Amino acid sequence: MDPDAIARHLSEILSHLPATQQQVRGIKEILLANLVMIAEKPAPTFEERDRLNFVAQRFTESHLQNISIDEAGNAQGIIPGSESEDFLLLMAHADVPAVPGEAPTALQVVPDRISGPGVADNSLGLAAITTFPEILKILNIQLKSNLVLLGASKSLGEGDLRGINFFLDNFKYPIKAGLCVEGVHLGRLSYSCLGVVRGEIECQLPESRLEWNDSSNAIVVLHDIIQRILAIPVPSHPRTEIILGSIRSGNTYNRAPKSGSVRFEVRSEQVGMARSIRYRIAEIAEEVAARSHCEVDVRLIARRRPGGIPFSHPLVQASRAILESLEVKPRVSPSMGDLSALISRQIPGVTLGITQGENLHEAQEDILIEPIFTGLAQLIGILQAIDAGVIDPTLADKESDPLAEINDTL
Repeated sequence: MDPDAIARHLSEILSHLPATQQQVRGIKEILLANLVMIAEKPAPTFEERDRLNFVAQRFTESHLQNISIDEAGNAQGIIPGSESEDFLLLMAHADVPAVPGEAPTALQVVPDRISGPGVADNSLGLAAITTFPEILKILNIQLKSNLVLLGASKSLGEGDLRGINFFLDNFKYPIKAGLCVEGVHLGRLSYSCLGVVRGEIECQLPESRLEWNDSSNAIVVLHDIIQRILAIPVPSHPRTEIILGSIRSGNTYNRAPKSGSVRFEVRSEQVGMARSIRYRIAEIAEEVAARSHCEVDVRLIARRRPGGIPFSHPLVQASRAILESLEVKPRVSPSMGDLSALISRQIPGVTLGITQGENLHEAQEDILIEPIFTGLAQLIGILQAIDAGVIDPTLADKESDPLAEINDTL
């Protein structure tokens, strides 16, 4: 498609966004009903089945094609296109992060907001996917391309993107482009992924250990490991972080614990940096184990390769134009989630948020209702842009470095 035609198509899409934003309010009751039904089904990673059965049931009621729950537990269905053989993907992960303590499952719904566990990450995103057939219906929109709706299982933590990877490895048609939907924050625009290594260091002392010895306490051994990890040189550019997320050991005042663990995550914009630091952490664990005569193991939970599409990619440019047309300032940030599965397979994709929220990953997350309609309008606009050929991937500037561009943007 020539640049003038692209500009005309995008201009036409932008001109319809205000009307779309108003019309999509008509879906409010259905969307909120789906959100409540989804959010009140607990879905820690590996236990999303009830949620995804509900999603598949809704797909059946909306008369989608090829509805299934696959071997990985993903729920999927296809809205057939009118004329194209292209397949676009609109997806959201179904699992929710673990929160400390026992969280209530009931949502609190008041006129302007909704509160509850996992409502922002990612019950709202999954509710948007579930409601999307009705959204297109109320807007009287039929895409030329086939639209695959996917509720992905086993995304977070030890799930390590198992659901989306299984889907992409087994879906028999090429995906032209994909949108990953998160509940928050509206304005989020992720088009690249950080390199990530996530793991757990486990320490076990022998039962025969004598007391009155520093090494007879697992907390002391873990402290030694932590001090050594914090001494690892970490470059500030490209940005790299070592995050110590949790430490577990002991449960009394007067008895030295014999076991414990530390969870960590290494993030980096530089190819190979997270891997290099992971090797250094493994060396530290071996050295401390040898010195303390304890068992120290490093268990890898998840790995991601850094990458992405460039800032100049038509998908990114069209997404920015649509957000700005809706008076939403784009907030560029790298992803560490499902987008990396698309990027690793050279599928153009972005991650977008639906609304504004607070207390993310707390026992009671809060989301605002009013911005949801703007968030849905952005999804419609971007899908229409892809469908119209506005973001033909062949127009991408393949020489650009997406992660370097993010640094320049931040």
